[in-house]
Amino acid sequence: MTQGAGQEPVVRTATLRDFRVPPYAQVPVPAPMPHPGSAMVGDEPPEGYTPTERDLPVINRGDTVQVETVQETRPAADSGRGPLYAVGDVHGYLDELLAALREQGLVDADGRWAAGNARLWFLGDFTDRGPDGIGVIDLVMRLSAEAAAAGGYCKALMGNHELLLLGAKRFGDTPVNSGAGTATFQAAWLLNGGQKTDMERLQDVHLQWMSRLDAVVEEDGHLLMHSDTTAYLDYGSTIEDVNDTVHAILTRNDADECWDLFRKLTKRFAFRDEGGAEAVRELMSTYGGQRVVHGHSPIPYLLGEVGAEDGEDVPRPVVDGPHVYAEGLAIAMDGGVTMAGKLLVVQLPLHD
Repeated sequence: MTQGAGQEPVVRTATLRDFRVPPYAQVPVPAPMPHPGSAMVGDEPPEGYTPTERDLPVINRGDTVQVETVQETRPAADSGRGPLYAVGDVHGYLDELLAALREQGLVDADGRWAAGNARLWFLGDFTDRGPDGIGVIDLVMRLSAEAAAAGGYCKALMGNHELLLLGAKRFGDTPVNSGAGTATFQAAWLLNGGQKTDMERLQDVHLQWMSRLDAVVEEDGHLLMHSDTTAYLDYGSTIEDVNDTVHAILTRNDADECWDLFRKLTKRFAFRDEGGAEAVRELMSTYGGQRVVHGHSPIPYLLGEVGAEDGEDVPRPVVDGPHVYAEGLAIAMDGGVTMAGKLLVVQLPLHD
C-alpha cells in the first residue's frame, strides 16, 4: 500500500514479512495538566513519533474556490439547545485542538468544558500522523462527560483512521483480501501515519469508545459525516440503518469485512468535480439535511493538486476557514493541520 498526502491509500501486494459508547460517568476525569492528555514532554516529541510532511506544494486547480465564510452567532431554534459547533480532522495535534477550542470559548485555560449547553461534534480522525492521538481521544472522552454535566454535549463520528487503528489493533498482520493483492491492517496503519506511541498507550476503553461511534448524524439541517463519499449509501437507507450496520460489522470482527468498510470510507472527492452537487443531493435525499458537513479531504486538496511542475515553487492555498462548495451544498472542515494548514472549529450554521 502506498499513499500520497491527501490521497486515498492505494493497495498493492505486501512485501512485509515478518463497539455503543461506555457511560460517560465511567470515564475517569484526570487532574488538570498544562496540555490535557498530552504525551509531550517539554518541547520534545515522544520517542517513536513519526513526523508527517507539512509543506507539500500545491498546484491550483482553478475549478474550485474557497468561499470566505463569516460566522455569526444565532440563537438555536430550540431555546433549550445551545449553539452547534463542528471540529475537523485532528490527527493527533492536541495542542492545536486545545488552542482552537479555547478560541471559540468551548474550553477554559485548563482545557475543561466552558461552553454550558453548547453542542460540539467531532467529525473523526483523532489519531495518526500527529504526535498525540491518544491524548486527543482522552480529551474528547473527558469533554463528553463535562459537557453532559453542564447541559450540553460533546460527541464524535467514526473516521477512516479510527477504523484503521481498530483494525491494526485487532487484526495486526492478518492478511486481508484487499481486491488488489494481499494487505494487512498493520502495514496500512503504519503507511498512513500510524504512531507507535499511540498503539502503546491504546487501552480497552479507547477501543470500546471508537468501535461504538456513529458514522452519520443530522443536526439542525446539517448532515454530518467524516468522508466526502457516497459509500455510506452502501450501508443503509436511513441514518439509523447506516450506524447499526457499521456497528454490526465491527462487532462481527471479521478482518475482510472490516477492511472493506475501511476501504469504502477512505474514498474521497465525490462532491468536488462535475456531478458533485448531485452526489450531495443524493445523500441528503436519502438521509435528510440541507447541507453536508464533512472532514477527511484536506481543503488544500479540494482547492488544488499536490506537486509542482518543473520544480516550480507554486503558492499553496491559504486555509482560513471552512470550504463551501458543490453549489453551496457541502462544507469541508479538514483544514489540513497535518500539512501546515489550520485545525478548524466553527459554529454552524455558516453565514456565507
